[in-house]
Amino acid sequence: MDLTTVSGTGRGGVVSKPDVIEAAKKDSPAPAPAAAPRAPAASPAPTPPVAREGERETREKMTTRRKRIAENLLHSQKATAHLTTFNEIDMSAVIELRGRLRDRIEKEHGVRLSFMPFFIKAATMALQTYPDVNAQLDDDVIIYKHYVNMGIAVASKQGLVVPNIKDVDRKGMLEVSRDMNELAERARSNKLTMDDLTGGTFTITNGGVFGSLLSTPIINYPQVAILGMHKTQDRPMAVDGKVEIRPMMYVALSYDHRIIDGQQAVLFLVRLKELMEDPGMMLVD
Repeated sequence: MDLTTVSGTGRGGVVSKPDVIEAAKKDSPAPAPAAAPRAPAASPAPTPPVAREGERETREKMTTRRKRIAENLLHSQKATAHLTTFNEIDMSAVIELRGRLRDRIEKEHGVRLSFMPFFIKAATMALQTYPDVNAQLDDDVIIYKHYVNMGIAVASKQGLVVPNIKDVDRKGMLEVSRDMNELAERARSNKLTMDDLTGGTFTITNGGVFGSLLSTPIINYPQVAILGMHKTQDRPMAVDGKVEIRPMMYVALSYDHRIIDGQQAVLFLVRLKELMEDPGMMLVD
C-alpha cells in the first residue's frame, strides 16, 4: 500500500494506524481533501440525507474520518488552556494595493494574487516578533520553532485538513502565492503528500469565504495558536473625527494560555493589524 495515498484523520492530516487499517479494508485510496484556498470561494454544501415519505428523522452513522476529527477537536480543547482574543483590520490599503498589482503580477509572473498571501506574510512577521505564538509544548518543555510552516485550514465534505506551506519566513509574497497555487493544484489532482499535511507550526483558517463575521477557531494541536480570518464588511468607522465607511475584517487569535500570555496574544494581533493596514511594510522586508 502507498501510504502517500492514505488521507489522515488526525489534526493537521496526520495518518494514524486506524487510517491505514480502514484504507486497507477498502483497498483503495481515501478521498482526497478539498483544494487549498487560492481565492475566496465556498465549498459546495454537503448533500443532506434523503428522507423517505413520512419520515420525521434520519439517522446516519458518523464516518471513521468524521469521528476521528471530532475526537481530535475535543482533545485539542481538553489538552490546552484555550482562550481567544480579537481585533479588527481596515482592509482599505491592502485592497487598494492588490487592485493595483494584481493584473501586473499575473501578467509578468504568472501568479494569481489573492488576499491570503498578505495575511500569511503579516502573520509570519508577527510570529517572528512574538516567537511564543509559533512554539509547541512537549510535557513541561517549550519547543521554539525558528521557522514558520504555515498551515491553511481547508474544509471538505470528508472533513477538515490542514496542508501547510514550508518555510514561509524565508519567502517573499510572490513565492508564497506561487506555492499556494501549486499546493491547490496538487490537492485538485489528488496528489497531496504527507509532507504537505504534516509539520505545520501555525495555522490560518478563513471562515470569511463562507460568510462568517466572527468566530473562535480551535487550536490545531499540538500547535499553540491559530488565526481566524472573517468576512470583509463595510462598516461606519470614526476616522480623524469623521464617520467614514471602511471595509473592515474581524480577526481572532485562539491560543494556549499555558504558553502565551494575554499581552503577547493581543500584541501579536496588533502587529498583524499594523502590517495589514500598511502593507508596504511587508513588501520592503
